Amino acid sequence: MLKYGIQGEGHTGILLLTGDVGTGKTTLINALFKSLDKRVIRVCITNPNLEGLDFLNYIAAAYGSKREFRSKSNFLIHFGRFLRNANAKNRKVLLVVDEAQLLSHTLLEEIRLFSNIEKEGQSLIHTFLVGQHELRQKLSRPENRALRQRITLNYNIDALVLEETDEYIRYRLQVAGTSKRIFTPDAVQSIHRYARGLPRKINILCDHALLTGFVQNLEQIGAPIVNECAKDLSIAIVPENKQAAPQKPIDEETAEPVPVAPDTQTASNRMADEHQNHITTATLEKKKNRQILFFAAIAIFVLLAFTGFLLFL
Repeated sequence: MLKYGIQGEGHTGILLLTGDVGTGKTTLINALFKSLDKRVIRVCITNPNLEGLDFLNYIAAAYGSKREFRSKSNFLIHFGRFLRNANAKNRKVLLVVDEAQLLSHTLLEEIRLFSNIEKEGQSLIHTFLVGQHELRQKLSRPENRALRQRITLNYNIDALVLEETDEYIRYRLQVAGTSKRIFTPDAVQSIHRYARGLPRKINILCDHALLTGFVQNLEQIGAPIVNECAKDLSIAIVPENKQAAPQKPIDEETAEPVPVAPDTQTASNRMADEHQNHITTATLEKKKNRQILFFAAIAIFVLLAFTGFLLFL
Protein backbone atom coordinates (compact mmCIF):
# COMPACT_ATOMS: atom_id res chain seq x y z
CA MET A 1 0.00 0.00 0.00
CA LEU A 2 2.87 2.36 0.82
CA LYS A 3 4.52 1.63 -2.52
CA TYR A 4 1.25 2.26 -4.37
CA GLY A 5 0.93 5.57 -2.53
CA ILE A 6 4.07 6.85 -4.27
CA GLN A 7 4.42 4.67 -7.39
CA GLY A 8 0.77 4.32 -8.42
CA GLU A 9 0.05 6.22 -11.60
CA GLY A 10 -2.45 8.98 -11.04
CA HIS A 11 -2.44 8.71 -7.23
CA THR A 12 -1.88 12.15 -5.80
CA GLY A 13 -3.90 12.07 -2.58
CA ILE A 14 -2.73 11.93 1.01
CA LEU A 15 -1.95 8.58 2.64
CA LEU A 16 -2.84 7.95 6.28
CA LEU A 17 -1.02 5.25 8.26
CA THR A 18 -1.75 4.75 11.96
CA GLY A 19 -0.96 2.21 14.64
CA ASP A 20 -0.27 1.80 18.34
CA VAL A 21 3.15 2.56 19.82
CA GLY A 22 5.61 -0.17 18.85
CA THR A 23 3.67 -1.67 15.91
CA GLY A 24 6.44 -0.86 13.43
CA LYS A 25 5.26 2.27 11.60
CA THR A 26 8.71 3.86 11.42
CA THR A 27 10.26 0.53 10.45
CA LEU A 28 7.85 0.30 7.51
CA ILE A 29 8.72 3.82 6.37
CA ASN A 30 12.46 3.04 6.53
CA ALA A 31 11.88 -0.14 4.51
CA LEU A 32 9.87 1.85 1.95
CA PHE A 33 12.66 4.43 1.57
CA LYS A 34 15.22 1.68 0.90
CA SER A 35 12.99 0.16 -1.79
CA LEU A 36 12.45 3.40 -3.74
CA ASP A 37 14.64 4.34 -6.67
CA LYS A 38 16.56 7.58 -7.00
CA ARG A 39 13.80 9.21 -9.05
CA VAL A 40 11.84 9.68 -5.80
CA ILE A 41 12.96 12.65 -3.71
CA ARG A 42 11.91 11.56 -0.23
CA VAL A 43 11.97 13.24 3.14
CA CYS A 44 10.75 12.04 6.53
CA ILE A 45 9.92 14.64 9.17
CA THR A 46 10.36 12.90 12.53
CA ASN A 47 9.78 15.87 14.82
CA PRO A 48 6.74 17.84 13.64
CA ASN A 49 6.11 19.48 17.01
CA LEU A 50 7.07 22.91 15.66
CA GLU A 51 5.38 26.23 15.02
CA GLY A 52 4.58 28.05 11.77
CA LEU A 53 7.70 29.16 9.91
CA ASP A 54 9.94 26.81 11.91
CA PHE A 55 8.01 23.86 10.44
CA LEU A 56 8.20 25.26 6.90
CA ASN A 57 11.94 25.97 7.20
CA TYR A 58 12.43 22.46 8.59
CA ILE A 59 10.79 21.00 5.48
CA ALA A 60 12.81 23.25 3.16
CA ALA A 61 16.08 22.25 4.85
CA ALA A 62 15.14 18.57 4.65
CA TYR A 63 14.79 18.90 0.87
CA GLY A 64 18.22 20.51 0.67
CA SER A 65 17.42 24.21 0.71
CA LYS A 66 20.04 26.41 2.36
CA ARG A 67 17.77 29.44 2.59
CA GLU A 68 16.00 30.54 5.74
CA PHE A 69 12.55 31.87 4.94
CA ARG A 70 11.17 34.77 6.95
CA SER A 71 7.69 34.71 5.43
CA LYS A 72 5.24 32.04 4.37
CA SER A 73 4.82 33.57 0.91
CA ASN A 74 8.56 33.30 0.16
CA PHE A 75 8.56 29.67 1.23
CA LEU A 76 5.56 28.81 -0.98
CA ILE A 77 7.13 30.50 -4.02
CA HIS A 78 10.39 28.61 -3.51
CA PHE A 79 8.67 25.29 -2.69
CA GLY A 80 6.35 25.52 -5.69
CA ARG A 81 9.33 26.15 -7.98
CA PHE A 82 11.12 23.15 -6.43
CA LEU A 83 8.13 20.84 -7.06
CA ARG A 84 7.70 21.99 -10.68
CA ASN A 85 11.40 21.51 -11.41
CA ALA A 86 11.24 17.99 -10.01
CA ASN A 87 8.21 17.21 -12.13
CA ALA A 88 9.94 18.56 -15.24
CA LYS A 89 12.77 16.08 -14.60
CA ASN A 90 10.25 13.24 -14.25
CA ARG A 91 10.96 12.92 -10.53
CA LYS A 92 8.45 12.44 -7.71
CA VAL A 93 8.50 14.22 -4.35
CA LEU A 94 7.47 12.36 -1.20
CA LEU A 95 6.87 14.00 2.17
CA VAL A 96 6.41 11.67 5.16
CA VAL A 97 5.41 13.22 8.48
CA ASP A 98 6.06 10.75 11.31
CA GLU A 99 4.45 11.27 14.74
CA ALA A 100 1.82 13.31 12.90
CA GLN A 101 -0.50 13.24 15.94
CA LEU A 102 1.69 16.07 17.27
CA LEU A 103 0.69 18.39 14.42
CA SER A 104 -1.55 21.32 15.27
CA HIS A 105 -4.61 22.14 13.19
CA THR A 106 -2.68 25.02 11.62
CA LEU A 107 0.14 22.76 10.43
CA LEU A 108 -2.31 20.13 9.18
CA GLU A 109 -3.90 22.86 7.09
CA GLU A 110 -0.48 23.88 5.74
CA ILE A 111 0.17 20.28 4.67
CA ARG A 112 -3.22 20.14 2.96
CA LEU A 113 -2.40 23.30 1.02
CA PHE A 114 0.81 21.68 -0.28
CA SER A 115 -1.41 19.39 -2.35
CA ASN A 116 -2.86 22.46 -4.08
CA ILE A 117 0.44 22.91 -5.94
CA GLU A 118 -0.68 21.08 -9.08
CA LYS A 119 0.03 20.54 -12.73
CA GLU A 120 -2.78 19.51 -15.07
CA GLY A 121 -5.02 18.74 -12.10
CA GLN A 122 -2.56 16.46 -10.28
CA SER A 123 -0.68 17.38 -7.12
CA LEU A 124 3.09 17.60 -7.45
CA ILE A 125 3.75 16.18 -3.97
CA HIS A 126 2.88 12.87 -2.30
CA THR A 127 2.19 13.18 1.42
CA PHE A 128 2.11 10.39 4.02
CA LEU A 129 0.75 11.14 7.50
CA VAL A 130 2.03 8.52 9.96
CA GLY A 131 1.02 8.53 13.61
CA GLN A 132 -0.70 6.97 16.58
CA HIS A 133 -4.44 6.49 17.07
CA GLU A 134 -4.78 10.04 18.37
CA LEU A 135 -4.16 11.24 14.80
CA ARG A 136 -7.46 9.72 13.66
CA GLN A 137 -9.27 11.46 16.49
CA LYS A 138 -7.69 14.77 15.48
CA LEU A 139 -8.61 14.31 11.82
CA SER A 140 -12.24 13.54 12.74
CA ARG A 141 -12.73 17.07 14.09
CA PRO A 142 -14.92 19.38 11.99
CA GLU A 143 -12.11 21.87 11.36
CA ASN A 144 -10.10 19.14 9.56
CA ARG A 145 -12.86 17.98 7.21
CA ALA A 146 -11.11 19.53 4.17
CA LEU A 147 -7.98 17.47 4.90
CA ARG A 148 -10.03 14.29 5.36
CA GLN A 149 -11.36 14.67 1.83
CA ARG A 150 -7.79 14.57 0.50
CA ILE A 151 -7.01 11.21 2.17
CA THR A 152 -7.32 8.52 -0.50
CA LEU A 153 -5.37 5.68 1.17
CA ASN A 154 -6.05 4.73 4.76
CA TYR A 155 -4.58 1.88 6.81
CA ASN A 156 -4.22 0.98 10.49
CA ILE A 157 -1.55 -1.45 11.72
CA ASP A 158 -2.97 -3.89 14.26
CA ALA A 159 -1.01 -5.82 16.88
CA LEU A 160 0.13 -9.34 15.97
CA VAL A 161 -2.04 -12.33 16.82
CA LEU A 162 -0.48 -15.36 18.55
CA GLU A 163 0.36 -17.18 15.31
CA GLU A 164 1.98 -14.07 13.88
CA THR A 165 4.00 -13.58 17.06
CA ASP A 166 5.33 -17.13 16.72
CA GLU A 167 6.22 -16.60 13.05
CA TYR A 168 7.83 -13.26 13.85
CA ILE A 169 10.08 -14.74 16.57
CA ARG A 170 11.12 -17.67 14.39
CA TYR A 171 11.90 -15.35 11.47
CA ARG A 172 14.06 -13.10 13.65
CA LEU A 173 15.98 -16.14 14.88
CA GLN A 174 16.47 -17.32 11.28
CA VAL A 175 17.90 -13.93 10.32
CA ALA A 176 20.23 -14.24 13.34
CA GLY A 177 21.44 -17.61 11.98
CA THR A 178 19.48 -20.41 13.64
CA SER A 179 16.51 -22.54 12.67
CA LYS A 180 16.23 -24.15 16.12
CA ARG A 181 13.08 -23.60 18.13
CA ILE A 182 14.72 -21.78 21.02
CA PHE A 183 11.44 -20.58 22.55
CA THR A 184 9.02 -23.30 23.62
CA PRO A 185 5.32 -22.97 22.63
CA ASP A 186 4.35 -21.96 26.18
CA ALA A 187 7.14 -19.36 26.17
CA VAL A 188 5.76 -17.90 22.93
CA GLN A 189 2.31 -17.70 24.48
CA SER A 190 3.73 -15.85 27.49
CA ILE A 191 5.66 -13.47 25.24
CA HIS A 192 2.53 -12.73 23.24
CA ARG A 193 0.47 -12.15 26.37
CA TYR A 194 2.97 -9.81 28.01
CA ALA A 195 3.87 -7.95 24.80
CA ARG A 196 0.22 -7.82 23.66
CA GLY A 197 1.38 -8.55 20.12
CA LEU A 198 3.49 -5.37 19.78
CA PRO A 199 6.74 -6.09 17.86
CA ARG A 200 8.82 -3.62 19.85
CA LYS A 201 7.85 -5.23 23.16
CA ILE A 202 8.36 -8.69 21.67
CA ASN A 203 11.91 -7.70 20.69
CA ILE A 204 12.73 -6.37 24.16
CA LEU A 205 11.26 -9.34 26.02
CA CYS A 206 12.92 -11.92 23.76
CA ASP A 207 16.26 -10.15 24.08
CA HIS A 208 16.12 -10.28 27.88
CA ALA A 209 14.96 -13.89 27.83
CA LEU A 210 17.84 -14.92 25.53
CA LEU A 211 20.34 -13.13 27.77
CA THR A 212 18.93 -14.90 30.84
CA GLY A 213 19.06 -18.25 29.04
CA PHE A 214 22.67 -17.61 28.04
CA VAL A 215 23.67 -16.82 31.62
CA GLN A 216 21.98 -19.99 32.84
CA ASN A 217 23.45 -22.05 29.97
CA LEU A 218 20.03 -23.18 28.72
CA GLU A 219 19.28 -24.83 25.37
CA GLN A 220 15.67 -23.63 25.33
CA ILE A 221 13.70 -20.75 26.80
CA GLY A 222 10.53 -21.76 28.65
CA ALA A 223 7.65 -19.78 30.10
CA PRO A 224 9.26 -19.42 33.58
CA ILE A 225 12.20 -17.50 32.08
CA VAL A 226 9.82 -15.25 30.13
CA ASN A 227 7.72 -14.62 33.24
CA GLU A 228 10.82 -13.71 35.23
CA CYS A 229 12.02 -11.28 32.54
CA ALA A 230 8.57 -9.73 32.23
CA LYS A 231 8.55 -9.00 35.96
CA ASP A 232 12.03 -7.47 35.75
CA LEU A 233 10.92 -5.19 32.92
CA SER A 234 7.79 -4.11 34.81
CA ILE A 235 9.61 -2.60 37.82
CA ALA A 236 8.16 0.83 38.66
CA ILE A 237 10.10 3.46 40.60
CA VAL A 238 8.04 5.26 43.25
CA PRO A 239 8.73 9.04 43.27
CA GLU A 240 10.38 10.34 46.43
CA ASN A 241 8.18 11.79 49.19
CA LYS A 242 5.11 10.23 47.59
CA GLN A 243 3.25 7.25 48.90
CA ALA A 244 2.59 4.62 46.26
CA ALA A 245 -1.07 3.91 45.58
CA PRO A 246 -2.15 0.40 46.62
CA GLN A 247 -1.90 -1.95 43.65
CA LYS A 248 -4.88 -4.03 42.62
CA PRO A 249 -4.38 -7.78 42.11
CA ILE A 250 -3.89 -8.83 38.46
CA ASP A 251 -5.70 -11.70 36.76
CA GLU A 252 -2.95 -13.83 35.20
CA GLU A 253 -5.21 -15.01 32.36
CA THR A 254 -6.55 -11.64 31.21
CA ALA A 255 -3.76 -9.41 32.60
CA GLU A 256 -6.50 -7.07 33.84
CA PRO A 257 -7.00 -5.72 37.39
CA VAL A 258 -9.31 -7.80 39.55
CA PRO A 259 -12.28 -5.72 40.80
CA VAL A 260 -12.10 -4.91 44.50
CA ALA A 261 -15.06 -3.84 46.65
CA PRO A 262 -14.97 -0.10 47.35
CA ASP A 263 -15.24 -0.60 51.12
CA THR A 264 -12.39 -3.13 51.23
CA GLN A 265 -9.47 -1.87 53.28
CA THR A 266 -6.24 -3.58 54.23
CA ALA A 267 -5.28 -4.05 57.88
CA SER A 268 -2.26 -1.79 57.43
CA ASN A 269 -4.44 1.01 56.08
CA ARG A 270 -6.88 0.64 58.99
CA MET A 271 -4.02 0.75 61.48
CA ALA A 272 -2.63 3.85 59.76
CA ASP A 273 -6.02 5.56 59.91
CA GLU A 274 -6.49 4.69 63.58
CA HIS A 275 -2.99 5.97 64.36
CA GLN A 276 -3.71 9.20 62.50
CA ASN A 277 -6.99 9.66 64.37
CA HIS A 278 -5.20 9.11 67.68
CA ILE A 279 -2.59 11.74 66.80
CA THR A 280 -5.30 14.22 65.79
CA THR A 281 -7.23 13.72 69.06
CA ALA A 282 -4.08 14.16 71.16
CA THR A 283 -3.17 17.34 69.29
CA LEU A 284 -6.62 18.86 69.91
CA GLU A 285 -6.42 17.96 73.61
CA LYS A 286 -3.03 19.66 74.00
CA LYS A 287 -4.32 22.76 72.23
CA LYS A 288 -7.32 22.92 74.57
CA ASN A 289 -5.09 22.61 77.67
CA ARG A 290 -2.82 25.42 76.45
CA GLN A 291 -5.83 27.69 75.99
CA ILE A 292 -7.03 26.98 79.57
CA LEU A 293 -3.59 27.78 81.01
CA PHE A 294 -3.39 30.97 78.98
CA PHE A 295 -6.71 32.33 80.27
CA ALA A 296 -5.88 31.26 83.85
CA ALA A 297 -2.58 33.18 83.68
CA ILE A 298 -4.39 36.29 82.45
CA ALA A 299 -6.92 36.04 85.32
CA ILE A 300 -4.14 35.75 87.94
CA PHE A 301 -2.28 38.69 86.44
CA VAL A 302 -5.42 40.89 86.55
CA LEU A 303 -6.12 39.83 90.15
CA LEU A 304 -2.57 40.66 91.28
CA ALA A 305 -2.69 44.02 89.52
CA PHE A 306 -5.99 44.90 91.19
CA THR A 307 -4.67 43.85 94.62
CA GLY A 308 -1.53 45.95 94.18
CA PHE A 309 -3.66 48.94 93.23
CA LEU A 310 -5.76 48.60 96.40
CA LEU A 311 -2.64 48.36 98.58
CA PHE A 312 -1.24 51.47 96.97
CA LEU A 313 -4.38 53.42 97.83
